[in-house]
Amino acid sequence: MPRTGSRRNVRIGSRRNVRIGSRRNVRIGSRRNGRISLRKIVGRIPKGVIHVQASFHNIIVTVTDLRGRVVSWSSAGTCGFKGTRKGTPFAARTATEDAIGPVIDQGMQRAGVMIKGPGLGRDAALRAIRQSGIRFTFLRDVTPMPHNGCRPPKKKRR
Repeated sequence: MPRTGSRRNVRIGSRRNVRIGSRRNVRIGSRRNGRISLRKIVGRIPKGVIHVQASFHNIIVTVTDLRGRVVSWSSAGTCGFKGTRKGTPFAARTATEDAIGPVIDQGMQRAGVMIKGPGLGRDAALRAIRQSGIRFTFLRDVTPMPHNGCRPPKKKRR
């Protein structure tokens, strides 16, 4: 038992249960009290942001709360699509429904939607969100566009 200075300031407990005080006041929870759950307890999430990243070869849908913490996500690859079928609108719809399902159970009613990329699944993902019953607070296209960005390579000599 490490001591710090006087007898009053004693650290007892695990890393997350560290309390500083006299020995009489310190309580350490035991594992015998109840079952320790490995799953994180998540409360209700009434509002959030749905990020849709649609490339030509895949689609990734991420649902976050308003602070930006990821609540749920899915992609066409995790839904079982392989190869060229990952870029299809049907795969986008399936991935969107898979990502939104757990969030609707937690009570999400309104969400902002941010769409990025040129893929075919953009419209299908939007339709799936609308049919799920979630209302849009905003809809933004955040596809990165260069403002005359990098210098092109020099012309080929013949």
